Amino acid sequence: MTKKKLSRDTQAENWVTELDKYLFNEGTHERAYEKFGAHLITVDDVQGVAFAVWAPNARKISIIGDFNGWNGDSHVMVSSNSGIWTLFIPDLPEYSVYKFRITAQDNQVFDKSDPFGFAMEERPRTGSVVVDIDQYQWHDEAWMISRQKNQSLEAPISIYEVHLGSWSKVPDEQWGSRYLSYRELTETLIPYVLEMGYTHIELLPIAEYPFDGSWGYQVLGFFAPTSRFGSTEDFMYFIDKCHQHGIGVILDWVPAHFPKDGAGLNFFDGTHLYSHVDPRQGEHQDWGTLIFNYGRMEVRSFLISNALFWLDKYHIDGLRVDAVASMLYLDYSRDESQWIPNRYGGRENLDAISFLQKTNEVLHGVFPGILTIAEESTSWPMVSQPTYLGGLGFSLKWNMGWMHDTLNYMKQDPIHRKFHHNQMTFGMLYAFHENFILPLSHDEVVHGKGSLLNKMPGDDWQKFAGLRAYYGFMWGYSGKKLLFMGCEFGQWQEWNHDKSLEWEALTANNHQGMKRFVRDLNLVYRAEPALYENDFEWSGFDWINASDTDNSVFSFVRYAKSPEDFLIIICNFTPMVRHNYRVGVPRGGKYIELVNSDKDVYWGSNVTNHDELQSLDIPSYEYNHCLDLTLPPLATIFLKPV
Repeated sequence: MTKKKLSRDTQAENWVTELDKYLFNEGTHERAYEKFGAHLITVDDVQGVAFAVWAPNARKISIIGDFNGWNGDSHVMVSSNSGIWTLFIPDLPEYSVYKFRITAQDNQVFDKSDPFGFAMEERPRTGSVVVDIDQYQWHDEAWMISRQKNQSLEAPISIYEVHLGSWSKVPDEQWGSRYLSYRELTETLIPYVLEMGYTHIELLPIAEYPFDGSWGYQVLGFFAPTSRFGSTEDFMYFIDKCHQHGIGVILDWVPAHFPKDGAGLNFFDGTHLYSHVDPRQGEHQDWGTLIFNYGRMEVRSFLISNALFWLDKYHIDGLRVDAVASMLYLDYSRDESQWIPNRYGGRENLDAISFLQKTNEVLHGVFPGILTIAEESTSWPMVSQPTYLGGLGFSLKWNMGWMHDTLNYMKQDPIHRKFHHNQMTFGMLYAFHENFILPLSHDEVVHGKGSLLNKMPGDDWQKFAGLRAYYGFMWGYSGKKLLFMGCEFGQWQEWNHDKSLEWEALTANNHQGMKRFVRDLNLVYRAEPALYENDFEWSGFDWINASDTDNSVFSFVRYAKSPEDFLIIICNFTPMVRHNYRVGVPRGGKYIELVNSDKDVYWGSNVTNHDELQSLDIPSYEYNHCLDLTLPPLATIFLKPV
């Protein structure tokens, strides 16, 4: 923030105005971060820092830090009837470390991090840090102007999901290995994403978190990018460079829960201020975390302004909202006696529903063109439909059903796949009920699930061929794409957040082939409107043959907005070469093989079709023309009319 100057007749305690207090208490202060937290300002020509914190049940609050020897009597805050405490400390420099020492009504004393703090000390320390986050000079104007077009539902969106701490590590004398910094990631991760043809990077949560093993999903500093990888400006620089290279940045956002860490929101002012008193409402038993009280208006102001903060101050292009299902259902992962019904006797969390709707309305209203993405694992209706139609208002939803069904199919031995054929076709029954992303995320390669490569049956050749064929099916299917890091080159081991990806695997031809295939899929995907323009309409997809169970072959057409622009996708999920395999096509003429996952450059067996295929005027599968093909083993091919 640039240093803000108050007039001489303005008192420092009025930094938070009556309007600010009213809006915050009403749950509609969308930019509460502009007043809460620690702000470098000038009062009566004296530079210093204005602090504000919401703690309505506290008896006393002091600001303690490295500037006053952590003395709780040096800087006592002033309270107001709105529950907001303020103080201006003159001559306090940037980068000062501080906490709030809160005395509860029963005289218990807690030292708390600033809920709105813009930076924090590196773990295991939990102090907040005074920083100016408005100094950075952005150079991403071209991206910001074109973002709405780049992120429309008719645009290609292929997302590389990344955990920054384990994407790559470098040798370190003291620790053996260390993280790459935001600046180093600019020089390594961005070129890699460009090489691989992805349109977006999705970052597992980077809001400050104390426990590495939570991967960022147990947030302590909701407004502070983690100091593990550098400063606030370093993170801005990383995003700026992504934008300058045409890469969008999506951030995992975690409004479903918060940890019980003593320095955090838990029991903040001696009461369950941000959560619920009753553990049947207030605690996630599976995760050992606390659930936000979405019916409390000040909590809404906190969370909505937090979502807007990342889009505003850090130019984030979208938020993937974690664990939405756990927010929507009062009985989520609970026995019958462990939850409290809503006022109508149902299990829907009405406060969470209205909170999500309001959040989406605010974010899309203030920043048209951003994306909000729901990780919602149930069949809750209209997740990605507008709120004025009764939907939750998200842009997109992860298609968890498609992921589970198709992965279960791919785990089967090819000889048994004909008995599971419907798992690959069932998703098309609901494919256009929502705006879906097809996610192969970090959740599928942890906790003993093994890597995607090791889910494939057979010997090494069949594992690689099967995974390439599966990726071909995924990139050909309706929906935007997401792939977790390491899966693009076929990492053998399941993901370990403490270790770097197995980059050494790329010395082998099979892994090189996998990486090249994913890259080529992305390049074809971005070049062919048939693969993305009509993702969410029936007019964009048509089965040719969804019933060839004996051969375990699937064939379908993808159409662009113009029905004359289409691609044919055929998947053979057995290790048998299929000669003279007949496939109906919408139009007579010549076709070329645009993609073949069995090419030798991908470590395949190089069973291919002729450079040009001439259709036959023979009716087949409700079409008047057909192609006579050779289907390579465990492979997907894309055909394009010339």
